[in-house]
Parts: sequence; structure tokens; C-alpha cells
Amino acid sequence: MPATARNSSGVRFGGSAVRYDGRGGMATHTGDWSMTATRTRVLAVVGAAAVIGITAHVLYQRYHVAAVVIDDSAQLAAGLAAAVSCWWYGRKAQGRERYWRWLLAAGFVGWTIGMVIWSWYQVFGGDLMPSPSWADAGYLTLPVFALAALLMFTKRSHPPPVLVLDGLVVVGSLFMLAWATALGAVVKGGAPSTGEFVVAIAYPLSDLVLVAIVALLLVFRRIGPNERPGLLELGLGLIALSVSDSFFAYLVSRGAEDMPPLLNIGFIAGPALVAVAAAARSRNQVPGEVPSRSRASELGYLLLPYAPLAATGILIFTKMITGTRLDWVETYVGLLVIGMVVVRQLITLLENRLLLERVRQGQAQLEYQAYHDPLTGLANRARFHDRLAAAVEVHRREHRQVGLLFVDLDDFKLVNDSLGHAAGDSVLCGVSERLQACTSGVDTVARLGGDEFAMLLDGTVEPQEVGERVLSALRQPFQIGGRQVIVSASIGAVITDTSEPDLTADALLRRVDAAMYGGKQAGKGVITVYRKELVGLDHPDLPTFLAAALRGEPDAGPLRVHYQPIVHMSNGETVAVEALARWRSPVLGSVPPQVFVAAAERSGLIAELDDQVLDIACRDTAALIGNGDSQLRVHVNISASRLGCPYLEETIRQTLIRHGLPGDRLVLEITETSQIPDLNAAAESTRRLRQLGVKLALDDFGTGYNTLAHLHALPVDIVKLDHSLTTHTDEQERTEALGRSVVSISHALGISVIAEGVETQAQVGRLMRWGCHLGQGYLYGRSMPVGALEIGYPAAREHHVSEAGSPRIPSL
Repeated sequence: MPATARNSSGVRFGGSAVRYDGRGGMATHTGDWSMTATRTRVLAVVGAAAVIGITAHVLYQRYHVAAVVIDDSAQLAAGLAAAVSCWWYGRKAQGRERYWRWLLAAGFVGWTIGMVIWSWYQVFGGDLMPSPSWADAGYLTLPVFALAALLMFTKRSHPPPVLVLDGLVVVGSLFMLAWATALGAVVKGGAPSTGEFVVAIAYPLSDLVLVAIVALLLVFRRIGPNERPGLLELGLGLIALSVSDSFFAYLVSRGAEDMPPLLNIGFIAGPALVAVAAAARSRNQVPGEVPSRSRASELGYLLLPYAPLAATGILIFTKMITGTRLDWVETYVGLLVIGMVVVRQLITLLENRLLLERVRQGQAQLEYQAYHDPLTGLANRARFHDRLAAAVEVHRREHRQVGLLFVDLDDFKLVNDSLGHAAGDSVLCGVSERLQACTSGVDTVARLGGDEFAMLLDGTVEPQEVGERVLSALRQPFQIGGRQVIVSASIGAVITDTSEPDLTADALLRRVDAAMYGGKQAGKGVITVYRKELVGLDHPDLPTFLAAALRGEPDAGPLRVHYQPIVHMSNGETVAVEALARWRSPVLGSVPPQVFVAAAERSGLIAELDDQVLDIACRDTAALIGNGDSQLRVHVNISASRLGCPYLEETIRQTLIRHGLPGDRLVLEITETSQIPDLNAAAESTRRLRQLGVKLALDDFGTGYNTLAHLHALPVDIVKLDHSLTTHTDEQERTEALGRSVVSISHALGISVIAEGVETQAQVGRLMRWGCHLGQGYLYGRSMPVGALEIGYPAAREHHVSEAGSPRIPSL
């Protein structure tokens, strides 16, 4: 596109660029405007050259010297302008745009030098210029550099040697036709020496090559549309030079002593058009724009070299029939053309073979990319699902067991956040290698996305056994950038049952996913085998049903809140209750809390679930306090991922106000199933809530995310000992030491301790010896509706008082 159009704004419609004028109306297509501007420049240059040529021709008979001076000066000026323009605008361009301009600049320097020598002989030389001369050497420099410049317009998909061969086949065939019909006799008659003969045919032959290549580039779209205007002007300039060269060759062959100025118009217009072409700027090509090419143009490009070749063959066949012998030029040129055709066919065969090989490799690469993870090289979700579906189908027909593991790395986000994503990618690659090392050659290991992996096992292998090997392998640290990185994983395991003939691959994936998530809730870093308690979690419509229940839809089943008492184990007094959500779906039946809470966390419904439980619990507690239980507190579970969120603070504040519940009657229990995203923000939020009287408790302390670090970072009021520290285990001494230590540390920090899972009198005695006086568990009552609660000192609990006496009762 010319420089004057560079600032035009445009938009693409259907592959065509459209300009808009300053008034917002639609103007002409950019491509049409560009071609119109090109036509205008061409006509202007040719018109000016014609005026000069005609003027010199009119003066030629009476004022010969003046006519020669005008004619030669115009040619010199045009050649110099072409050289300067190509060099100057080449400096401002880049890549191929620079190289073709500089090549033409070099060619026109030689052409201009030849013109200077020619003009000197014409104006000042007393004798005729010898042939060949130094002027011929200068002139013939241009075709060499022009050919190289034209090859700069070819695309990578159309290599220059192929284009040159096609051009030479066309040129050779046309040359034979011209030689056999008229050119041969003319040249032989007017070229007494070998040198003159070579010069006589060098001009038309080189011109034919350039014109043929320009035609191949323009007519058959071997270039992009953004380069066509400039190439058109360049091609027209070379054609103008070729026309005048043809007149010159003809006159030389006829023995003419000079060339009329009228026939020199091409020597003026040609360089001038090249100068204009060098000054033209290509418009920016739209990304993804591909030159359109019809089947007809493709067929035409393939057949073009053979059309003149066929005509040449007919000519030779006719000569053979009539008994006319071929001269040496026809023989050698014909053999040369045949040789080039053979080479062109060999190149075509090689290109086709390479193309087929690239297609085959591309198909293989696309297939690999479609079914493999780009980072680890493992099978991806699509391939894994295909193999799992095939295994399930075999299970249906042959009752062969299918084992499946779902591996989810725990807290992997911390690795990316602390070490960077590059280190995280290295860890994922290391994990994939260790997973493969834990399996046999017939098993399939896949990366499903992010930090999730799946393993399809041969039916003869127990999934739990492989899972244990995986956990053991992952305990070994990874060496990443000179640092040791340790990762753990929660693993879900499932194995098919022969009693389920209608089992599908998707159902099996949901089951193993549910088992993995159940493991995360149980403390992470463990393997969990799918069991009946997790049946609801693998239902595909569970999140939909839960969302409907949270919206209060009558046919979804209401969300209810039950309460479990928290008591002083020394006297059985109920001092607090924990609010526990319960849900019975009309479709799924009674859904276990761990199932629908896990579904809420995974589907983004946990905030709505927390808020509804908080609202109901505050309402019920306010009613109990109004009935005389003024010291009762209610514990409400809040997902740790919400702690520090301003919306949570406002929700708590408004809920307390709405139900008239004092803030010191509310205890927020931070559940261990998710991570606190920002400890500093969580600490500040907790301090603001404490100004309202709200207390903070760490639930299930000793498992999951609730660690000693939270005791240090957060203003915690209560620690709830996980039942794993309060129940009898095979390593009782170790468990008792840990439990006693947690109680001792908490008391030292002024933190109250509540023991969870208290079911026997033996547990009560042990906890009392540790210094823990608050308990919760089936020994003191299961969760129940608010109307069934027994607040105070129930007679049924009096026998639970510890034999150790009645020590000081801690406050909540």
C-alpha cells in the first residue's frame, strides 16, 4: 500500500479490508483503492515517458544530437532514480522488503553505468560502439540482480529453484518457438561473430526469464495480496525494459546503426516504474490472512510450463514429418528444456513424498497431542477415559475386575506460590515418573489436569497395594533448584464388583473421585477405598439437588440443623452445643453430612451452606437463651477458606443483630477440610470479630490444616481435639503423649480444650488426667433437633463425673 494510505483506518469483512471516511461512511475496499492508486501511478509514469520519447523522436530527424541528448538524459535519470529509490527505501524496510530493493539497486547501478558508456559513444564517440562492449556488460547486470530480487517474493512453501525451473521451461520453449519461426534467421543474418550472437540473444532471453517469473508470481498468486501492488509495478517496469530490449535486439540483428527514440520509451518507463515500486509501502497483512487460490489457478500453474512445451513438441514433430533438420540451437535448447522438465518432475516427486511424510508425521503428532499431556507425556483425560471405558466393557463381558486410583497432590498450590510454576512443573514431572514406576507395563497412568492423576490397574492387582507404593514413593523429597520439596497425596481407590453389570466408566470415575475427597476430609496423605458411606458423593446430580435445597425449593428437601451438646465432663453440665447440618433429599434419601459438605465445597456452595446454618443456629440459640439458658453458647462450622473474607464478617454481624444474639454466645469453628488462604488477613478478621465477642475454635485439631502454626498465627480461643487423639489405638503411648502435649500447650496459651469423640468412661478418665475437662461425643448425646435438647445437669449424665474429683471448671 502506498505511504499516503498508511494512516487509513480499516476493518476486515469476509477477508476484504474496508476503509471508512471521516464522516463515518463506508469508502472503497482497501485492495481496490490500492490497485487504483497503482494504475494511476503506472499511467502517469508511462505517459511521461511517452511524452519524452515522442518529443525526442520528433526532433530526431532535424536535431539529431538534441534528440539523443534528451533521450539518453531521460534514460540516465530514470536509471539513477531507480537505483537511488531502491537503495533509500531499502534502508527503511526490513527482511525481504529490504533485500529485493537493494538487489535491484545494485542491478540498476550496473545498468546506469552501461547507459553512461552508451551515451558517451553516441554523443562524443566518433566511431560506432563495438559489440560486445562494456555497455553490454553493464546492461546485462540488471537481469542477474532482478532475477534474485524476484525470488525474494516467493514464499517458503514455493522454493526459488522450483520457480526458476518453471520459468526456464517456459522461456526455453518460447525461445525455441521464436527461434524456429523467425528469430533464428534474423539473428544469424545480423550477427557475424560469436560475441555479437551471444549479445543478440542475451537480451531477449534474459527478458523472457524475468517476464515469465513475473507472470508466475502475479497470475498464479505465488505471493501474498499485500505485495501484489508493488510487484505489479516492478513487473511492468521489467516488461517495459524487455519491450525496448526486444526492439534493440531486432535492430541489431538487422544491422541497424541506431535505434529511434520512440522505441526507447521502455528504457525510460521501465526504471521509472521500478523507482515507484521501490517507494511503495506494502500494507500490513491481516494475521491469519491466506491468499485465496482456486483449483483452476492451481491447475493452471501446474500446466503452464507444459503448454509452450507441448507447442514446441508439435513443432519438432512437424519438422520431423516434413524432413526438416533441427539446427544446433534448437537441438541443444530442446535437450536443455527436456532436462529441466525431468528435474522438475523429480523435484515434484520429492516434494510429494516429503509432503506425505510431513502429513503422516503431523497426523501422528496431532494424535499424540490429542491423547497425551504436554507437560508429563502421560495419557490425558481423553485417552484415560477411552481405556477406562474399554476396561469396563471387558468387565461387563468377562467379569474381570477393574482397579482404579485417583491421586490428588495435597497443597500443591503452595509449591507454585513459593517456588514458582517452573518448579511446580518439575515436581509434576517427577511425580509422573514415580507413579509410572509404581505400576506395571499394562497399567495406564494419566494426568487428568492440574495436580490430579489417575491410574487404571490390571484386575489382578489390588488398588490399595499400589496406592501404598505411591504414598511411599512420594514421601521421598524432590530436588528442585538445589532445594528439597516434599509433597503428599490423597488417594481414592475403587475396584469393580461383579454384581454391577450396568456400571459405566463415568460412574467409576465419580466413585474414585469421591473416595479421594473422603480421604482429604480424613486428614490427607492417606488412601481411601470407596465405601457405601460415600455413595451420595458420586451422584452426578448431587450439587444440583443441594443447590435447590439451599434455595429453599420445597421438592428438594429442607436443610435442617441438629445440635450436639458440649459438656463439662466433671459434672455433665451442657455449656455449649455444636450446630450440625442435616439434609434428606427426596431423591437421594438421607445424605451424610460429610458427603453434602464436600459437595458444597467442590461446587462453590459452601458459603451459602455456612450462612444458612449460621442463621438457623443463631435463631435457635437466641430462643434458648430467651427461655432461661443465658450461658449457652453455639458452635457453628465455617470453612477455613472464608476466614478473612469481609463478606463473612458482615454476614456474622448482621445475623447477630437480626436475631438479637450477643456476640459472646457465638463460637466459629474453623473446619480442617480446606486451607486458610491468607493467615494475616484471617488474624485481622478474627480480631475484629472478637470485638463483637465472637470466639474462634480450631476444629479437628491434629489433622488436616489445623496445626500448631495456627495457634501461633491466629487469636484462637478453643481447640477441639480430634477423636484420633482421644480414642484407643495400637500406639496408645504415642497417641497419649501427643494428646497430653496439645492440652498442655493450649493451657499455656490460655486456650480452652474440648475433646471430640468421647464415647467411654475410660476416655473421660484419661482426658481428665491430661487436664481436659470439656468433652463432646456419643457418651453425652447424639446430635438432635433443638426441641429435644436437654440443657443443664441431666440426671442421666451424673454417673459420668470423674472419680478424680471436681477440679476447677474451665470457661468457654
